[in-house]
Amino acid sequence: MKVLIPGALRSYTGEAQVEATGGTLDALFADLDRRYPGLRFRVVDEQGQLRPNMRLFVNGLGVRDLEHALRPDDFVAVVLALSGG
Repeated sequence: MKVLIPGALRSYTGEAQVEATGGTLDALFADLDRRYPGLRFRVVDEQGQLRPNMRLFVNGLGVRDLEHALRPDDFVAVVLALSGG
C-alpha cells in the first residue's frame, strides 16, 4: 500500500511516499522499520502506543488504534501534528 511520509521523517525514507505491507497499522510500521530502520520509533513509543504528536489517516479517516486492519489498496498518511502557542 502507499504510505505518505511527513517531511520530518523523510530523512529516513528519502521520499515523500513509499510502499509498504501489513495487515494492521502495527504490522505496517514493522515493515517500514525493516526497510527504514528507526522510523517506527519516531511514530510508536516504547509501550507500543502511537506518539501523541503523530496522526494516522487511512483513506482519509483518522485512526489511533495500531491494530486497525488494513487492505493492500489502502492509502495511509502519517502526519506530524503541530503544537505551540
